[in-house]
Formats: sequence, structure tokens, C-alpha cells
Amino acid sequence: MTAAGFGSRLSVALATSGRLCVGIDPHPFLLREWGLEDRASSLREFGLRVIDAAVDRVGVVKPQLAFFERFGAAGYVAAEEILRTAREAGLLVIADVKRGDVGSTVEAYAQAWLQPGSPLEADAMTVAAFQGVGSLAAPVRLALEAGKGLFVLAATSNPEAAPLQRARVEGGTTVAATILEEVRRAGGSDGGVASIGVVLGATLDLGEFGIDIADAPDPALPVLAPGFGHQGARLEDASRIFGGLLQAAIVSESRSLLAAGPDGIRAAVERRSREVQDALG
Repeated sequence: MTAAGFGSRLSVALATSGRLCVGIDPHPFLLREWGLEDRASSLREFGLRVIDAAVDRVGVVKPQLAFFERFGAAGYVAAEEILRTAREAGLLVIADVKRGDVGSTVEAYAQAWLQPGSPLEADAMTVAAFQGVGSLAAPVRLALEAGKGLFVLAATSNPEAAPLQRARVEGGTTVAATILEEVRRAGGSDGGVASIGVVLGATLDLGEFGIDIADAPDPALPVLAPGFGHQGARLEDASRIFGGLLQAAIVSESRSLLAAGPDGIRAAVERRSREVQDALG
């Protein structure tokens, strides 16, 4: 493992820069609202402006790579620069790619996004465990060896997911709760916060997904929590929503901030970061 694992660096970022994570999501409609054309060259300008707004105001950014991939090779060129610039600026970068597979294929995904020196190197990536958390053994191993992190989808806010994620597996636990528990065991901690975490939607009643929020995991489990802001979850309800899982939760917001436009994004990030800090500490 490197001198500082992802959990340790995340702990520092949360303590010094707060819990807000700014999404870098260049939707076509946002590009237009920012006065940019819907083309690959605009992704670079959009992303760099968001990074500039985030530096010294938050500790984490999360590029949604689907919006870059739709432009093929030119989109990946822009993504490489966005990832590199954000990391060089001292931000933790979560690549929102939601990859998942088995064997050498999922290992290659991890090498693309987590291997030190990769053109697409990030600090963490989102992954899917539809084929079982065990299928992610190679990304977990690489993440822990390279000081990187993973966020495994466990309970997501899209309504189509609920029947599957709330279904019971052998032993009686839900799919979502099973993923969370297996991730917790995989965790890897070098500073009180694990390096392998989960994605839990803030718009959900986690109890309905069989997730017990009464106890605080030790080490703390990183929770990437979309749903605040544009999707309607309220900061004042965070303790009720996440309970003991709030200790290393990251408030992920994108459209609610990006809608402020190129001239307002810096003030929007600064204001929202203060609000999150005041509400969650």
C-alpha cells in the first residue's frame, strides 16, 4: 500500500475542506446554458471552469465520464486533461464510470482508472457489483495496493432499482445490505476511514433496503451520497437518512451547482460548501 491510502486522504479532505463533492457533468443543455457548443472542445472549458470553482472550496470532484465518452477519442482527450488538472490542483477525483465485470476485464477497468501513471488516473472510481462483490476482487486489490478507492453501487435512487436492490438473498438479507456488508469487510483502512465504500442515494429510506443505519462502522465506511440539491434530499435530514453511516458521507451535487453558470459557479460552490459544513460538520 502507498504511504497514504484513499481512506486516509479522504479523511483529511473531509476534515479540511468539508463534505461537498462537485460533479463535473457537462450535459448538453448545461453546455448551451454556459454559452458553449455541444462538442468535445467545450468539455475542456467547462471542466476547467468547474475545477477552478472547486479549488480551495471543496476537497472532492466527480466527473461523470459518460458525457465525455459520447465524443469518442476527443472526449477522452478532454477527460484526461480534466482528471489530471483536478488531481494536480490537490482535489480528490472520483471517476464516475460505474464499471463492472469479472476476471481480467474488470481488472483492466481498474487499471484504466486507478493505475498510477494511467492517462485516466483518478483517486477512486464507481463500480457495479451485479455479478457479486467478489467479482470486484481485482479492483479492490489494485485500489488498496495503489492507495486508491472504490465506491460500489448498493442502494441507488432510481426507482427501477428498488425491486432488485430490496430483494432478499439466501440468508434473508437484501441485495443492498449484502453488498454493503461485503464492501465493509473488504474495506482497507489506514486512518480510521476505509478505502472501499458504497453509493447510497440520499432520497431513499435505507431501512426499506434492509440497511441498518443504527451502528457506525469501524473503520468509517465512505458513502457517496447523491440526491441532495436538484433531486430534493435535504441537508437537515441527513442524520435521519444515514444515521451512523453519516460519519464518512460525501454530499454529491452537480446540476444544482452547475446551473449557476460560468459566472456564478464559484459563488454557488462556496455558498453550498458552507451550508453543508453548517448542517453536517
